[in-house]
Amino acid sequence: MAHSPAYSYDAGVFRKRLEQDAEFTTRAMETLLPIDEGPEGQLMDAVRYAALLGGKRVRPYLTLHTAALFNVDPKCALRVAAAVEMVHCYSLVHDDLPAMDDDDLRRGKPTCHVQFDEATAILAGDALLTRAFEVLSEEGTHQDAMVRVALVKELAKSAGAFGMVGGQMLDLVAHQHDLDMSEVARLQRMKTGGLINYACMSGGILGKASDSAMHKLHGFAHDLGLAFQIVDDLLDATGNEEELGKRTNKDAGQGKATFVSLMGIDQARDQAARLRDQAIDQLNVFEEKADPLRDMAHFVVNRVS
Repeated sequence: MAHSPAYSYDAGVFRKRLEQDAEFTTRAMETLLPIDEGPEGQLMDAVRYAALLGGKRVRPYLTLHTAALFNVDPKCALRVAAAVEMVHCYSLVHDDLPAMDDDDLRRGKPTCHVQFDEATAILAGDALLTRAFEVLSEEGTHQDAMVRVALVKELAKSAGAFGMVGGQMLDLVAHQHDLDMSEVARLQRMKTGGLINYACMSGGILGKASDSAMHKLHGFAHDLGLAFQIVDDLLDATGNEEELGKRTNKDAGQGKATFVSLMGIDQARDQAARLRDQAIDQLNVFEEKADPLRDMAHFVVNRVS
């Protein structure tokens, strides 16, 4: 595995950095998602419930540390990180709805539609998604309007019909088809990988990175996203519901093809480790500045929740 010679993964150091960045992101979101005392206040209560209560904030971490490669103003990067997490939280609220995955537990707490009601949850998701684009379009995100346009355009692509939303549609119909490995990989590249890719690319967009640097970030995000989903499949098959904070064995119960059902547990673990190593290799050009991203690749494969 090629990387900076002095690099070694320290799980304790990484965990502290992840928790600190999660706290920064949550505070930024608290400011960007203010309480509303009006008659429609229940909407913002649901928005804040979905966005502010827990979560590892993996995607914001990726935005913050890819932006740091290009010496981006941390305040600008934090606004984009918050916007990315708003989109992620919106997707979870809608995924959990009875019409989708029909889950009643998320991060160990009642899902948004259980805590409030279905209509409020749908609107809360809508509000999070649209607020994310509003944040990206504001001058505080970047002084260059062309950078802001690029951030908006890339997020629309990553979250839309040919990204996350399209992947969710594929997931909904997956049990009607016998998906092979390449089709499962495409589904997950869209559904899970789309936003992970945006989180990584947004740091480069903020920093006006070169085409070659953007290519490396895209390669890193691609391998990391697939590794992330393989581990998700492993956790669904072998994980502890209490540790995960959500139901397990859903995929098998629905007869869905997953990386685990197609490869088996041992081969899936091996593939996740290979993808981790490939992701780390993509970062060689950034030398030691990319060590926080290397840490994330290790964490994604080693995580238990």
